[in-house]
Amino acid sequence: MRRPFIAGNWKMHKTIGETVSLVEALKKELVGVAGCDVAVCPPFVALPTAKKALEGSGISLGAQNVHWEDQGAFTGEVSPLMLVALCEYVIIGHSERRSIFGETDEWVNRKLHAALARGLKPILCVGESLEQNKAGKTEAFVGGQVRAAFEGITARQAVRVTMAYEPIWAIGTGLAATGEGANRIIGKAVRSTLTDLFGQDVAQTMRVQYGGSVKPGNVAEFLSQDEIDGALVGGASLKAVDFSEIVKKGMVAQGGR
Repeated sequence: MRRPFIAGNWKMHKTIGETVSLVEALKKELVGVAGCDVAVCPPFVALPTAKKALEGSGISLGAQNVHWEDQGAFTGEVSPLMLVALCEYVIIGHSERRSIFGETDEWVNRKLHAALARGLKPILCVGESLEQNKAGKTEAFVGGQVRAAFEGITARQAVRVTMAYEPIWAIGTGLAATGEGANRIIGKAVRSTLTDLFGQDVAQTMRVQYGGSVKPGNVAEFLSQDEIDGALVGGASLKAVDFSEIVKKGMVAQGGR
């Protein structure tokens, strides 16, 4: 079975001092929790502080974005070479990066190559808009995102990638897909495309998270599904009690599959 993986994307929240407080609270809440990979992804400026605070906790650290070059005249960007000494994971292709900052499928592909080349473990995000969903274009669109992202990636590299299916219309809106609906899209658009690209063995090895208004009250609905191996959590990851409850309930749901 694929090992569950729950990651918290803090987005543009938490100062350095608040990062320490949240990490310390999480460490207490998650003492003794095993059988699930857990990561938090604070803002760039808090990564060194978070790394130190997380030492010995079993909680991994991730970044929220990365550039595809190791260095250069790219004001405001952070390279994979800079991140690899700080964190294990990096989020790539989040819908907010795509829609607000204009990231294209080509950029996502270049970032994926760069992150893998430097030894980072990507969390690769895909997902459709509400308009695409209503028009019945979800499977084709999400499958296309997956194909574009993995252009030129080998099967050996692909197994280091965690996928995150995040329907755009469910991110930060309070709305969420149903567990059954998310499971269907992951199976038909994400994992089936990975099977086409890399074969069934690789596709069945790769973990796929669900993201989009995941809360303690609905996480079990998603993580009890066969195709869903974890969650990428936004707003609910900003409170230690909520995030730890998501981890604990998610593990129980995964064990009951």
